[in-house]
Amino acid sequence: MAVPSFDQSAPPSWHGTTIVAVRKAGQVVVAGDGQVSLGQTVIKANARKVRRIGGGNVLAGFAGATADAFTLLERLEAKLERYPNHLEKACVELAKDWRTDRYLRRLEAMMVVADAKSLLVLTGNGDVLEPADGLVGIGSGGNYALAAARALADRDDMDAEAVARRALEIAADICVYTNRNVTLEKL
Repeated sequence: MAVPSFDQSAPPSWHGTTIVAVRKAGQVVVAGDGQVSLGQTVIKANARKVRRIGGGNVLAGFAGATADAFTLLERLEAKLERYPNHLEKACVELAKDWRTDRYLRRLEAMMVVADAKSLLVLTGNGDVLEPADGLVGIGSGGNYALAAARALADRDDMDAEAVARRALEIAADICVYTNRNVTLEKL
């Protein structure tokens, strides 16, 4: 029987981050886990991947390379200063820059941003997407958290925060790159 060969020279890849966003009953919550892994090693268990930006009126969660995500957060802050109270316009302008600028084009990250009116996903492909159901999941465990949030969102006994927290717990039970150290911001 042949033994599969693995490229030992390839550097291990960074994994980590599960971000979930929930809009329900006038609340919006963005929550993320705290794990950052390099290959099979947990490098950090309490990373803070969810932030308030735009004077505290915008919530942002990021997945991907941390330095890349911070660069994008800074750029989004600048766009929000240029287009105050217009999150969608600021995001579209950032996405255009991200897609066309030679430096930004190499950044490997995704972002979820929300304010009182909008919940959006931004990608390096130039996407600015608004989910139809008010639920988003990105990162290593994003699909697990999103599936859990969809299953829980209609429950009358759970507000947006409870749905987001439980969705991350479920993702942590499934995804080895997700832990239970949750950072959560809500509007």
